[in-house]
Amino acid sequence: MHDHAIHRAADSPPANGYCRTHELNIVLLAAFYAVSRVLSRSLAFKETQRDVLRILHEEAGLTCGMISVLDPQSGNLKAHELHHPAGVADVQNVQYQPGEGILGVMLEKPRTVMLGRVADEPRFLNRLGIYQRELPFIAVPIRVGGQLQGVLAVQPAEPDDGLLEERAQFVEMVANLIGQSLRLSLEVQNDKSTLLEERDLLRRTVRHQFGFDSMVGRSAAMRRVFEQARLVAKWNTTVLIRGETGTGKELIANAIHYNSPRSRNAMIRLNCAALPETLLESELFGHERGAFTGAVEARKGRFEQAHGGTLFLDEIGDVSGPFQAKLLRILQEGEFERVGGCRTIKVDVRIIAATHRDLETAVDSGDFREDLFYRLNVMPIFLPPLRERIEDIPEIVRHLLGKIGHAQNRPLSLTDMAQRRLANHDWPGNVRELENCLERAAVLSETGRIDVDLIRFPSARERPPARPQRSPGSSAFNGNSGATSGAGPAIDMDDADLSEKERVIAALQQAGWVQAKAARILGMTPRQIAYRIQTLAIDVKQF
Repeated sequence: MHDHAIHRAADSPPANGYCRTHELNIVLLAAFYAVSRVLSRSLAFKETQRDVLRILHEEAGLTCGMISVLDPQSGNLKAHELHHPAGVADVQNVQYQPGEGILGVMLEKPRTVMLGRVADEPRFLNRLGIYQRELPFIAVPIRVGGQLQGVLAVQPAEPDDGLLEERAQFVEMVANLIGQSLRLSLEVQNDKSTLLEERDLLRRTVRHQFGFDSMVGRSAAMRRVFEQARLVAKWNTTVLIRGETGTGKELIANAIHYNSPRSRNAMIRLNCAALPETLLESELFGHERGAFTGAVEARKGRFEQAHGGTLFLDEIGDVSGPFQAKLLRILQEGEFERVGGCRTIKVDVRIIAATHRDLETAVDSGDFREDLFYRLNVMPIFLPPLRERIEDIPEIVRHLLGKIGHAQNRPLSLTDMAQRRLANHDWPGNVRELENCLERAAVLSETGRIDVDLIRFPSARERPPARPQRSPGSSAFNGNSGATSGAGPAIDMDDADLSEKERVIAALQQAGWVQAKAARILGMTPRQIAYRIQTLAIDVKQF
């Protein structure tokens, strides 16, 4: 185990008997226990090295301890950490090439080296100028997985008393512990590097996924939305995203967060309409242990979880009046108390809220606090409904077909007639309804080719109630309009046997060929019906 080619001096004193060896073993055992405790409490290799060398000096009488580490690029042994009572040595640029000095020899033959007296070994290089020539010297390899990774070198504080080999065995045990600690430290570093790479990859993927350039929509209204989101993303300004259900409010919120300086931290989401007020308060503010039945331990709320990041409050218009007052305080002061707690917690959170409600009307009626509305409405972004950006439908359809086709593991395509049928619909459910419609059609298509007969919309009784902006008698729901003008019997516009061209012509006939009236019968805007008349090549009668 030991290199006897480099041995202690021939005139080294013999061992002084059992008592002296026993005393040394007790000292070394206590030092070994202290070293093991230091190495087991932390994987921070550099910090633990310093403590280990200090223990060897103070408790084991092994001074000038130095740990050198193998440089994998150069193959040299580089001094890494040194403990010297005077603290005078700088080890940053000290290194040994293979075969250079005692430590360089260990690169070629990694085995324990014992010198009874430094002065007796001509190959000893005292580059640091700290080792005493009349004292012994011990150097032991540090191995990881059987491979040399470094060297632990020490100098006993007293001349050789015949127990140099016992001290060398002790240093070998310490070097073995250091090797295990180094192995764990390297594994943690490798795992950390892998996690950091995966994190950076995920960040790039998410940033690309929610990037403004990857968002679908080229209409003037959507370009305006994207530009507003891009500008506000750079700042911590509170944003209120408004629009009908299914228009993509959460997608805009994601884009703002992941393109902001806060993207390195979390984006926490909460649908305010999905929870009763009692649970909503606990979800947002957290609770202390014993705050209520079932609160067996303290829990952080969404505000604390979003510290340094963004909190997205969806359906903010549906929270109750008393809860609005609690929200107002944290928006103004940035502080709150957990449910059942008295300690004030301060957080740094950016708020992005969303609602489909008409908050101005809610403020006028007293259902929504005016001061909270103005606190939220710093930067309003209005998302237009799909029926007001018909020109975006082809691009949205391509995007959704790609998404659905990926989930079904097959390519999907849409015929021109099916495309026209989609463009002719009023889309009360907006993009969400469009996605459901396409997924339903894809399921019904055996070949992946979606024709017009597979594009089906809910019947009148399945559709949601008409929106306020619609006429109560809109034929999109009942097919009967007061605009028939005696032009013939009313036709059920939801009759599945009617083609889209027949449906438009029938509406024009009922409306006396007045396009605005025909649009109301079909639940469309004048622009939409004009677009359909053009694409369907309908010869409009002139009166």
